[in-house]
Amino acid sequence: MGLHDEIFEQPEVIRRLLRGQRSQVQEAARLIRRHGIRYAFLAARGTSDNAGRYAGYLWGAHNSLAVALALPSLFTYYGTPPSLANSLVVSISQSGKSPDIISVLQEGRRQGVPTMAITNAPDSPLAKAADLVIDIMAGEEKAVAASKTYTAQLMAVAMISAALETDRPERWDDLEQAPEWMEAVLKLDNDLAIQAQRYRYMEQCVVIGRGFNYATAFEWSLKLKELTYTIADPYSSADFLHGPLALVTRGFPVLAVAPSGAVFETVRDLLVKLRDQFHAELVVISDDPEVLQFAQTPIPLPAGIPEWISPLITILPAQLFVYHLTRARGYSTETPRSIHKVTETN
Repeated sequence: MGLHDEIFEQPEVIRRLLRGQRSQVQEAARLIRRHGIRYAFLAARGTSDNAGRYAGYLWGAHNSLAVALALPSLFTYYGTPPSLANSLVVSISQSGKSPDIISVLQEGRRQGVPTMAITNAPDSPLAKAADLVIDIMAGEEKAVAASKTYTAQLMAVAMISAALETDRPERWDDLEQAPEWMEAVLKLDNDLAIQAQRYRYMEQCVVIGRGFNYATAFEWSLKLKELTYTIADPYSSADFLHGPLALVTRGFPVLAVAPSGAVFETVRDLLVKLRDQFHAELVVISDDPEVLQFAQTPIPLPAGIPEWISPLITILPAQLFVYHLTRARGYSTETPRSIHKVTETN
């Protein structure tokens, strides 16, 4: 069992999570309503932090919850945690072992506010510190680079959002279709193995996403750093215009996530500029045929994916792209240099 297998496990992991944790997610929604929660205070690191970025957009857009990302050093090194009154403290962690993430949850309990852990380790120290635990049920993940635990974290976040929208039962129908859309994009595996060869000598790039897929841009760039050792910086399409655009010269690689939705036109307009004025090298994940034509490397998505759950789908071709690029460069896809599966920070 390796990274490639774990990438392909994701549709079944999502089905299992939908079956196994719906009642627990409903309890989380009741907890939020019972306490009159107005905002979520969220602690995470690495890949889990990118799941937190998704929560910020989704819970804000659909559930009127303001989401603040915690600064764990305030809790550990500075000893000056903020007031957490009227909040739900949420920690997201694959292993549930990082002391700084646990410390945020413990401070929430000390201040008397409800706490929740989203983790793949329901018996971990993090889970034991929480009032409520959402087990993402991904099974053992052996590859150092997270794949199935990331999309399971995204699904847990999305399920909580759907449970809070009691007047929108169709949200659950969208979630039930997610595994089918995942299976559709996994069929691009052979094409991506060929496409990745084009970038085997790429030393640096930028990754663009916006809205719900701002998280995807961060996660794609993280995987490029972890596995291929490429200097890959993530940006929203808006932030990229405020200075970083100066990086782009002819042939500079720009990787973009551009599914249909509220922010689609802003990403499309940036890609037009990058193509016509800067002659950038474009890798584009999209369901829009016109935008795909802009790219030297187009990566098509199935039609009809709702924007709010698109990050669960868009990250899969990105994972496969990075997997095949890692192999093309002759690096290990299972044990990248210098990092370990569990990182415990204070």
